[in-house]
Amino acid sequence: MFSIASQVARRCATSGSAARHQLTLRAGFAQTVKEGLTATDAWSKSCYSDMDYTINENLPVYEAVQKFAAYNVGCLVTTNDEGNISGVVSERDYVCKIALLSKTSKDTAIKEISTKSANLIVASPSETVSDCMAKMLLKDIRHLPLLDEDGGVVGIVSIKDLVKAELKEKQDAIKTLSDFALGKGGHFSAE
Repeated sequence: MFSIASQVARRCATSGSAARHQLTLRAGFAQTVKEGLTATDAWSKSCYSDMDYTINENLPVYEAVQKFAAYNVGCLVTTNDEGNISGVVSERDYVCKIALLSKTSKDTAIKEISTKSANLIVASPSETVSDCMAKMLLKDIRHLPLLDEDGGVVGIVSIKDLVKAELKEKQDAIKTLSDFALGKGGHFSAE
């Protein structure tokens, strides 16, 4: 019994694709285990999915600070007048470039303090949560804009969103394997 559970765990842990597999349980009950959560999976459960996470770079920083406070977020995607991504602005940008330099948020444009798109680290919606986390850790950042194939912004995820998604995936895997070990399991097969 444990060798089969070990094989299931090993297969779930080593597969790099977002393929789906089905664990068929006794009494005809089937549970689907999804391997490799994507950035889209994390974003769909994020507070960013329910708000307009963009802000025009020509607005005063004060507008960004108001949006940070209203939605309890730490980063916004900045856009130019044509609506294209121009960078990101974060609470850290505010603290380091406005508050500490004795500038005023009402007299400073967002584009003066934002991280420009040329220096921006981004992800695609199909990248795995693990890959997104690795990018963030490597560059010591807390937010990743999600861009489609054409470079259009389709979302933004925070490290918190990714950790929550990863934790949920691990909890689901533990429950599935525990059920299996307790005799509630069946066999593992491709869907």
